[in-house]
Parts: sequence; C-alpha cells; structure tokens
Amino acid sequence: MNTTADTAAEPHGRLALLGEFWTHFRQNKGAVIGLVVFASVCLLAALADLVAPHSPIEQYRDALLQPPVWQEGGSAQFLLGTDAVGRDILSRLIHGSRYSLAIGCVVVTLSLAVGICIGLVAGFFGGVVDTLIMRVMDIILAFPSLLLALALVAILGPSLTNVMIAIALTQQPHYVRLTRASVLAEKTRDYVTAAKVAGVRPLRLMCVTILPNCMAPLIVQAALSFSNAILDAAALGFLGMGAQPPTPEWGTMLAEAREFILRAWWVVTFPGLAILVTVLAINLTGDGLRDAFDPKLKRA
Repeated sequence: MNTTADTAAEPHGRLALLGEFWTHFRQNKGAVIGLVVFASVCLLAALADLVAPHSPIEQYRDALLQPPVWQEGGSAQFLLGTDAVGRDILSRLIHGSRYSLAIGCVVVTLSLAVGICIGLVAGFFGGVVDTLIMRVMDIILAFPSLLLALALVAILGPSLTNVMIAIALTQQPHYVRLTRASVLAEKTRDYVTAAKVAGVRPLRLMCVTILPNCMAPLIVQAALSFSNAILDAAALGFLGMGAQPPTPEWGTMLAEAREFILRAWWVVTFPGLAILVTVLAINLTGDGLRDAFDPKLKRA
C-alpha cells in the first residue's frame, strides 16, 4: 500500500520541483527573454524549408548585391538583400541557423558525455588515475581554445564535421574538471557512504547514486558552452576552416562578405547580428539556469 502511494506521489514531486525551478528562473527577466529568443531561433531552424522565401543556394544573377527592401534599390522579393552572387540573405540566415544550432548540440553532447565519463573516473578513484587525467586536461587547457581547434582542423581537414570534433575536444576539459570537483564533494556525503555499506557496486554508485547530484552545474556549463561552440565555429568558418561554400553557415557567410564590407554593408551586418543575438540569448538563458539551480543565488 505504501509503495503504491509513493509511486503516485513521484509525478507530483517532480511537478513541484519543476514549478519551483520555473519560479526562480522567471525572476530573471533577461533569462526569460533569452529563452524566448532562443526558442524562436530553434523554431525558425525547424521550419526553415517552410519559412525561408528562397533556396539558400539559388542564385539570382539579375539581383547581385541588391540592398534591403527599405533602402533605395531594394526589392520586396529580397527583404534583407542579396549577396555577391545573388543569393537571398534572409533565406541563408534562416537555413544557417540549422548549422549553428547543430554545431552547438553536437559539440555540447560530445564534450559533455566524454567529460562526464572521464571526470567521474578521476573524482571517484582518485590517486594516480586522477593525477594522470588532470595533468592531460591541464595540458589541453594550456593552449588557447581557438588556436588548438584551428590546429586540429588543419590536421583533419576543413569541414563542418571536423570543426565540431575539434571544438568538442577543446571544451571537454571544462566538463572533466567540473565533474571531478562535484564528485569529490558528493562522494564524502552520508548517502554515498550508506550506499557503499549496502554493497552498491562502483559503477552503479558512480552513475546512479553520485552523478544525478552533480548535474546542476553541468547543465549550466552546457548552456554556456553552447554559445561558445557557435562562436568558435563562426570564427573557424570566417578563417575558411569551417563549413565550405555554398553552405549557409553564419561564419562562412561573414568570410564570403569580407571584400564587400564598405560597399554592401548588409552582407556582413546581418550574419553578424544573427550570431550576436543567438549567442546573447543563450548566455542570458544560461545565467537564468545558474540562478535557478544554485541555492545561494536564489532569492527568498
């Protein structure tokens, strides 16, 4: 009878936790705005084929470097103008959001998964294993992340896949260190000691008992790393080492528009604004997650 009551109470407890989380999250107005903007970008990316007025790679040779609709010479056919080969900038921005969001998702997933595994092992077992792992992470952190990613892409070859692998490798040490620190703090607590006394196996102890209590800071780090991944991918694309033309990735669009900065401001401004707004929205959302998860930052 008690088991049935406990099972029925679990969904209500989860709903109560979600309600408490949302209460603290929405106190940060900037975080709510950031979440709305980020959700809008995700929706645009999902519906890009329906929303975009043109194909992102279709060229209109009679409309080269056409200005936005509100400027003299603009046309309602191309609301944000066209680039040097007559492609619609608005359509390329909408489709480009898919690549930027995909980069962020893949990079965060890879670096988070590998970082958690390595950090769990380092924090749980300690000793020589911990020392060896952390020294390797220190070596990786000694290099500037963008420079290391650039070197890796140069070795692997310029492509979007190699960019994601390189950025994930440069971000992984942050997750390793954060996971290790959380595990070291949690493994001395009473509930972990009780699980050991009860005979819980090490693998279950790490993954089921300790890890769930370490996830809050990792979720915040993942949200903030998402924006860093987009920025690093855009930087590599700007240097010609990321997605290759005619892929409508925002960094690649900036690289293609460098020579037209003075006479066609729109080909540079709009991709730059897209990166700025998206990264700012993700950072604001990450700040809200940090405030909601960290009890010390919660307001009474």
